[in-house]
Amino acid sequence: MSQQLTLALSKGRIFEETMPLLQAAGITVTEDPETSRKLILPTNDPDVRVIIVRASDVPTYVQYGAADFGVAGKDVLLEHGGEGLYQPIDLNIAKCRMSVAVPTGFDYASAVRQGARLRVATKYVETARQHFASKGVHVDLIKLYGSMELAPLVGLSDAIVDLVSTGSTLRANHLLEVEHIMEISSRLVVNQAALKIKRERLRPILEAFENASKGR
Repeated sequence: MSQQLTLALSKGRIFEETMPLLQAAGITVTEDPETSRKLILPTNDPDVRVIIVRASDVPTYVQYGAADFGVAGKDVLLEHGGEGLYQPIDLNIAKCRMSVAVPTGFDYASAVRQGARLRVATKYVETARQHFASKGVHVDLIKLYGSMELAPLVGLSDAIVDLVSTGSTLRANHLLEVEHIMEISSRLVVNQAALKIKRERLRPILEAFENASKGR
């Protein structure tokens, strides 16, 4: 009996950059998530399907076995905690960095040095909490789900912690990157039960992903 495999992906950059890796495993997605309204996309392999979920939900779908494997950014996995997930491969795709940014003219160095309580807006509360705790800086964290750059401009926060790829959005909003927290890329995550039960089916795909990502 053939085993169905379900791969969880999010739309946009992760989807686009995972496609060549899938092709290396001989799998092509036969519909475009940007034009299709479907959330379950077929592939040229009748036993492999792709589900389109929010980036932050990928680890949850994989953890609970609704997907056998998925691709998620390190940023998402750090917030999720990675429980119940096997993270075998850094795919070296969707690269960016997690940084602290402040409005131009805000003296971040002296604010941090003086031990003032900084108000920091971010979607990545766990990552920000650990970063500032390791520096001994007191912060009030304000969780936002989008448009981080707006927070310091309207006085909601002193600083933001966000993903930066080119920095053009920061510059357009008169914000300055003042501290680099970590490099971010996307990982392959696998459901631990699926890894045991569907090992034979998964192994060639995981190996193709690994080989293709090494060539990046």
